[in-house]
Amino acid sequence: MSEAAPALPELPLFVWLSPGFPVGAFAYSHGLEWAVECGDVKDADALREWLADLFGFGSVRNDCILLAESFRAVQANDRTRLEEVNALAIALSPSQERHLETVAQGNAFAAAMRDSWPCEALETLRTGSDEIAYPVALGAAIAGHGLALASSLETYGLAFASNLVSAALRLSVIGQTDGQRVIAALIPAIRDCARFAAQSTLDDLGGAVMRSDIASMKHETQYSRLFRS
Repeated sequence: MSEAAPALPELPLFVWLSPGFPVGAFAYSHGLEWAVECGDVKDADALREWLADLFGFGSVRNDCILLAESFRAVQANDRTRLEEVNALAIALSPSQERHLETVAQGNAFAAAMRDSWPCEALETLRTGSDEIAYPVALGAAIAGHGLALASSLETYGLAFASNLVSAALRLSVIGQTDGQRVIAALIPAIRDCARFAAQSTLDDLGGAVMRSDIASMKHETQYSRLFRS
């Protein structure tokens, strides 16, 4: 009789980051909708390059650093540090829509988790402004439930990439097969980003993907839109 396969500790994370978890991630394109309209992203290769830059030099890299820092704050039982990371994460939003994207999802995630997957860390994260950045809420929950940081960062990165590939499908930029090819091609970038973030500090925050930040600003005044960002 063969031995049973070991349990996967991060299994709950696949629930929290699934399209069915009620955070409304499907409603946000992270500026991709404007990038498609202006011609910056018009095929699978351009989409892959756009997303790879976010992992290497842009917003996803920063979000992973903030997630990791929140995780460490909870592990250290440092509420002040956690609140400071949350305030910084919100302040770093480069546009009104990016602010909405991170706060709306963060608040929704925290509320759903408190009702269905409660832990002390999420109670600690209650703020006077009632604004919680999404990666900070995730980092707190991951630490609060005793999950591993490295694999959680990879799972978060994969969920982010999958959501924007789904947005590209709905914008008719790519088909389903190309979507899977893009995700497969991004796996090394996702792993590199997670590996870096796991060893990072707040001093590593920064970005150089200005076109993506501009896209989030331009989307605010885009005439016809499917997405909230």
